[in-house]
Amino acid sequence: MHVIRPPDIAASEVTPEAVYLRRREFLAGAGAAAWAAVPLPLGLATRDSRPGGQGRGGDEPTPYEDVTGYNNFYEFGTDKEDPKRNAHTLRPRPWTVEVSGEVKRPARYALDDLLKPHKPLERVYRLRCVEGWSMVIPWLGIPLRDIIARLEPTSRAKYVEFTTLLDPEQMPGQRSRVLPWPYVEGLRMDEAMHPLTLMVTGLYGKPLPNQNGAPLRLMVPWKYGFKSGKSLVRIRFTEQQPRTTWNVVAPDEYGFYANVNPDVDHPRWSQKRERRIGEFRRRPTLPFNGYAKEVASLYAGMDLRRYF
Repeated sequence: MHVIRPPDIAASEVTPEAVYLRRREFLAGAGAAAWAAVPLPLGLATRDSRPGGQGRGGDEPTPYEDVTGYNNFYEFGTDKEDPKRNAHTLRPRPWTVEVSGEVKRPARYALDDLLKPHKPLERVYRLRCVEGWSMVIPWLGIPLRDIIARLEPTSRAKYVEFTTLLDPEQMPGQRSRVLPWPYVEGLRMDEAMHPLTLMVTGLYGKPLPNQNGAPLRLMVPWKYGFKSGKSLVRIRFTEQQPRTTWNVVAPDEYGFYANVNPDVDHPRWSQKRERRIGEFRRRPTLPFNGYAKEVASLYAGMDLRRYF
C-alpha cells in the first residue's frame, strides 16, 4: 500500500486540521485505550506505541499553517516564507529513488516500490531548528530501519548518505550559489537504524506538502532542523563518512553529527534556549532535543564538543 493519499481520494475527504486537533484533545483525555480505538484518517497510518509516538510533555502540535508556511528549504529560497511561495514548481509524481553503494539490492526504485509493504506510523516529534525556534509536528512516516533491512546493506556499510533532487527548473533556489547543490545529508548506520529515525511521507494525516520536502524526507528528532534532507532522490551506503552540505560549507559551525546539545553553542548564537513557534517566551533546550533516554547511548564515550 502506498503511504501517500491515493489520487482517487478527494482532498475534501482528508481530516481537517481543526478536527485532527480536537481528536488529539479527546484522545489525550480518554487515555491510550480510547486512542487505540479511534482510527486515524483514511487508514493512512498506524498509531505507534514506541518512543516518540505520543509526543513529549503534553506539547500541543504547532498549527498546520505554521508548519507549512515557515520552513528552511533553500532549494526554494532562503527566507522562511519562500518555500510555501515557490514550491508549487516541484513535481512530486512520478518519483524515483536511487539506492547504491554498499548494499545488496542496489536499484532505481519507484517510490511506491521502495516503501512497500510498510504502512506509515504517526509520530509526534519536537523539531528544534539550529536558529533557536522549534515546532511540534505530527509526522507520518516509516522507520528508516525497516526500509534499510529490505535493501540489505553489506557489512562494509558504516554510513548512509541522502541526496536531494537537483533540478533548478523545479527548485528555483538552486539557481543561486548559496549552497553547493545538490544538498547532501548523512547519518552513521546506528543512527539510521534507530527506531526514532523516520522516512517521512506526510504530516497531520495529509500527504507531505512540497514546501515540507515532498514526497520523501528524512526526520531525525534528536538532531537540528538542518539534519532533515528533503525531496530525496538518492540513498547511498558508504564505508566512509559522507561529506554533508553544511559540514562542508561551514565546518566550524556545523559538525557532522548535529546533535541538539545546549552545552555546545553555535559560533553566532547560544543553543541553550529555544522559542516555540507561536510563543513569545523562550524555554530551555533539552539535550538531544528531549530524547536523551533513547539516543544518548549512541554517543557513549564521545567528546560531544569535538564531535558536534
